[in-house]
Amino acid sequence: MTKMTVTTHTVSEFCFYTGVSEEDLLEIVGLGVVEPQLTQTEHWIFAENDVVIVHRAARLHRELALDWSGVAIVLTLLENNRSLRSENIQLEQRLAKFISS
Repeated sequence: MTKMTVTTHTVSEFCFYTGVSEEDLLEIVGLGVVEPQLTQTEHWIFAENDVVIVHRAARLHRELALDWSGVAIVLTLLENNRSLRSENIQLEQRLAKFISS
């Protein structure tokens, strides 16, 4: 049995890896784009996947000149779109099985 390791980042590491300021990070977290975990000492830590999400958010912010609340909306819509596409594929597969029977 293999253990899966999870990489986490402190706020300063996270800001370094994503290129966002701590002020922007506070706003991003406040909008629910990413959700840090609290350590026992009340410090935030972020999962590795959060880096990918914030990179995407920062790119939308920079390239489309969206404010952070606009970025949060776009990311939500993109996730909903991805989910609906996935559900559509599953339903098409089930329908194909039903029709071929």
